[in-house]
Amino acid sequence: MFPDVKGRSDKRRLYKLISSGAAFQIREMVLTDAGLIGQQRSIWVPADDDVDMLMKGHLSRQDDQFGRFNHQQLQWLDRLEAEKRVKKKFNVTFFTAGDSREPELAGVWGAVAGSFFTLLVTFMLSFPIGVACAVYLEEFAPKNRWTDLIEVNINNLAAVPSIVFGLLGLAVFLNFFGLPRSAPLVGGLVLTLMTLPTIIIAGRAAVQAVPPSIRDAALGVGASKMQTMMHHVLPLAMPGMLTGAIIGMARALGETAPLLMIGMVAFIVDIPGGFTDPATVLPVQVYLWADSPERAFLERTSAATLVLLVFLFAMNGLAVYLRKRFERRW
Repeated sequence: MFPDVKGRSDKRRLYKLISSGAAFQIREMVLTDAGLIGQQRSIWVPADDDVDMLMKGHLSRQDDQFGRFNHQQLQWLDRLEAEKRVKKKFNVTFFTAGDSREPELAGVWGAVAGSFFTLLVTFMLSFPIGVACAVYLEEFAPKNRWTDLIEVNINNLAAVPSIVFGLLGLAVFLNFFGLPRSAPLVGGLVLTLMTLPTIIIAGRAAVQAVPPSIRDAALGVGASKMQTMMHHVLPLAMPGMLTGAIIGMARALGETAPLLMIGMVAFIVDIPGGFTDPATVLPVQVYLWADSPERAFLERTSAATLVLLVFLFAMNGLAVYLRKRFERRW
């Protein structure tokens, strides 16, 4: 298209107009279909992030304000635009790729997968332990000095700053037990410690909300205390317990400080495939992109924040639905 471009520096400036990921895109096409070798095809490749900013009006052409383009590069862009070789498309890569040093290639899927594995570990540990603690403290624990001390500590732990749990995870899970750094398994363990007080408090409130007449009726027909709890009280209290657990998960989803302490701030390109693979989470990804010097990462930061808000609204909506669906009134 530009036969007059022959010098090495001119070629470098010309090639800078497209993303460095274009070569990898062509490589994947050839690996998928080797029959393309020797053929001539027209394909769309992503533009460089500076070109994207220029076309959207975030960079000014006047007086070479930002020093990103020279006059010759602007002429090349004008020619490409006049020939309709530049167009805007929906950024599917943002939802299918992991992190990247290049803004136009960066995606949020790696952070979404890391958040999923981390929250799965958190839920699988915190919900059964929290429900068991709530039932024991409310129904079976003797009222003495030790249980009063435990209740006070649970209420106090609910107000502890989250970074303290990150320091605890760093000291115990990483330094003492030697678990892998920046892994969803460790992140889930830290967030489990953080969300347990919330789930226990919500679970106890749900058990207390069950009318005493339910217990009296079950005990009156010969049921044991354990049978009364398992077959009558716990099913009636479960909607409130699930609501508390989901609210705790929503809080865990938005946490950044404890995960920074265990190394989940690392630059992770690959999509995590398990609980021990290096990963990051959505809030940390937002933090990394917001701290990046490239102007184009501002849009990625905003988009990742919207994805995080969608997750939070979905989890809180699920909590409301479960309460409305299973709640019984007396």
